[in-house]
Amino acid sequence: MLLASMNKVVFGYNDIPSLDGVNIELFSGEFVAIVGPNGASKTTLLKLVLGLLQPWSGEVRLSTYNKDGNKLAVGYVPQQVASFNSGFPSKILEFVLSGRYTRGSWLRRLRPEDHEITERALRQVGMWEQRHRKIGELSGGQKQRLCIARALAQQPDLLILDEPTTGMDEESRYGFYELMHHQVNAHGRTVVMVTHGLSEVSHYLDRIIELERKEHGGWKCCTTTSCSGHFAPVESSQ
Repeated sequence: MLLASMNKVVFGYNDIPSLDGVNIELFSGEFVAIVGPNGASKTTLLKLVLGLLQPWSGEVRLSTYNKDGNKLAVGYVPQQVASFNSGFPSKILEFVLSGRYTRGSWLRRLRPEDHEITERALRQVGMWEQRHRKIGELSGGQKQRLCIARALAQQPDLLILDEPTTGMDEESRYGFYELMHHQVNAHGRTVVMVTHGLSEVSHYLDRIIELERKEHGGWKCCTTTSCSGHFAPVESSQ
């Protein structure tokens, strides 16, 4: 099922287009990486998909429903979202549990299922044993994993991550890739991730979207399906 698409999208800041003629499609149950050099508008691309920015021209579509006919759930972990200061008062468990409210009213009573899903998300990122610590006490890598756990607790159909492995050591990064691979294959989720570590994650990917500079400025998209000369075909992990 097509979850999100961009058709001939142009967007920029001030009067200069930073993305020009972008065409992409994101489907249910695939693991997609977005790559490109620094300044290639990768974060901007994610924000356009999410509707946080509006294109100058072209069309952006984000499905209202998932493949089961239920309301589409979207999880988003922005870049550097883990920069909580040392005085941040919330505890790990409280923060991740708050992600369950995206599945209903903020006034509803949390159910046992909500607590079970929260525990599973924290265990998946290796943070369950530290659940009673305050967020401000954590390292950068731990905060990043915490934000990923909150997104997982939302049980998203579409999970969008902007450089999620920032601050993680090598072991944690590979554990994260395995976790995302599991989310795609076992739960049918779509994971879209901006990364600079393509050589590490390529084995797990279904597709790669590369941002390339156009001859006269701005950035365009090039995927493994339409521009195979830029990347060797990635073997599907499904």
